[in-house]
Amino acid sequence: QVQLVESGGGLVQAGGSLRLSCAASGRTFSVYAMGWFRQAPGKEREFVAVISWIGGSTNYADSVKGRFTISRDNAKSTVYLQMNSLKPEDTAVYYCAARPAAYSSGSYYYPRSYKYWGQGTQVTVSS
Repeated sequence: QVQLVESGGGLVQAGGSLRLSCAASGRTFSVYAMGWFRQAPGKEREFVAVISWIGGSTNYADSVKGRFTISRDNAKSTVYLQMNSLKPEDTAVYYCAARPAAYSSGSYYYPRSYKYWGQGTQVTVSS
């Protein structure tokens, strides 16, 4: 089992920045990649960014490319999401997710490719 705890959400004005953190514990050696997803009211959960645990390769949703940066600190088993130039449409609950090696054959884009999920942290961007 892998446990994930997110932090860092809050209320920010448009154009502002926030940094989300996701601390992993448990069988973290089994983690292949870590991702961030978000879910706005009435909408499906959508992919935001992913980072591989070993090589550090990254991918981003087009909607956040150039504004958000995902990074990791393996020593702390923590993944970060730096969010700059925030827009009201970025308002959502943000979830951290872990993808074990056994799930590596699926696309990182879909929630079903991740086994472990955090409880979520609210990000609200005011206009």
